[in-house]
Amino acid sequence: MTISEVKSEEMKKKTLDFENKVILAPMVRIGSFPMRYMSLKYGADYVCTCEIVDKRLIKSTRIINKKLGTIDYMNKDRIEFRTTDYEKGRVILQLGTCDPDLALQAAKHVEQDVAAIDVNCGCPKRFSVIGGMGAALLAHPDKIINILNKLVKNLSVPVTCKIRLLNTYEETIELVKRIEATGVAAITVHCRRKKEQEKDPGHWDVFKLIRDAVKIPVIANGDIFCYEDMEKIKKMSNINSFMIARAAQNNPSIFRKEGILPKLDMVKEYGRLCARYDMPYQNAKYSLLCIWHDHQDKIGYSLVKSKSVHDICKSVGEEEYYYQVLKERNEKDVELDEESRAKQEEIYADQCPYIPRAPYIPKNLKHTLDGEDKNDNKDKENKDENINENNKNDGNIKDKNKIVENENRSNNDNDNNTVKTIDSSNVIEESKTKKIKLN
Repeated sequence: MTISEVKSEEMKKKTLDFENKVILAPMVRIGSFPMRYMSLKYGADYVCTCEIVDKRLIKSTRIINKKLGTIDYMNKDRIEFRTTDYEKGRVILQLGTCDPDLALQAAKHVEQDVAAIDVNCGCPKRFSVIGGMGAALLAHPDKIINILNKLVKNLSVPVTCKIRLLNTYEETIELVKRIEATGVAAITVHCRRKKEQEKDPGHWDVFKLIRDAVKIPVIANGDIFCYEDMEKIKKMSNINSFMIARAAQNNPSIFRKEGILPKLDMVKEYGRLCARYDMPYQNAKYSLLCIWHDHQDKIGYSLVKSKSVHDICKSVGEEEYYYQVLKERNEKDVELDEESRAKQEEIYADQCPYIPRAPYIPKNLKHTLDGEDKNDNKDKENKDENINENNKNDGNIKDKNKIVENENRSNNDNDNNTVKTIDSSNVIEESKTKKIKLN
């Protein structure tokens, strides 16, 4: 066998079936391991990570974490990507990039631990577009094509691409055809334009036009909240694969064909996963508050005040499980390095800079997507009692004062956020939250 034949054999392409699949969408700060784990458990075929910037991935070190049974990509003491065998062959890493060479270097670094690489060409958030990534790439289609060509030709795992709509359907279809020609395994289309918000109705009518224009699998994304929505799109366009974002952020059991589970079950399970896999509490807190919307009831109020994984587990009624995990680690003589842990939490301090508002869900779907929780009435009964108890502990906080008021206009928009918090003197102060630096 010649050298070229050996190299060819080594570069043998892995495949991934993108037909008839339901996928967890990449979401900033939401797509960490606990959310991916739960999504797979409840029926998702594949799950996407949060967008990870190429330079951060390149600088990271791959570590086999025997303490937790994970594979970690670490930058100093910051986790860029954590995965386990549970999601092997099913986790898609979304790459934030605007440079073909950096994209390849980053993807090569992680390809042994992911099922596919997805190039982010659709995120409209400032922290992404300011670096020329995400939706900013839509203004430079040649750059998109160069990045995809580079990755497809040099990676052993499939490459996909996620885009938004261009100004016209004709321009969008032209771009989709060019993307197909690079050899990508699939393309995900979010049915909104760059400047359109989540409250603006998605353009489902574009799906059929795109499906008819290309032969590769097309994954529909945007305003998909249940299996009924998937069936509607399937009948309209003949698309059979779907990517779910807000509905999963609201309740990870959305992937269950048998019906969603109560949110109390979800936050308890999420808390257990945080303890088991030692997730940074700031990120976990943010995700949990996106699931548990009432930040003034017993659980929500406690989560808002949480400053550790222990606090989180205690808030959701899983303190005993937390101590059980610690005991198991001690028995295995794999206690976490306290100094290293402290550094990690310090670095992650910007991961929950403000209390997130609930993901926008149409009013007619809120009750359905929340699930029927037997504990709902009990929690409501305990709400006033909890507030009274907190009044005694925190200096007689008045019931009429809100714990947190997020004044952002758009979800997860981290610029110039203003939150109102209550201090121990019952004085409401306004403070500017610091900007997240994700790039």
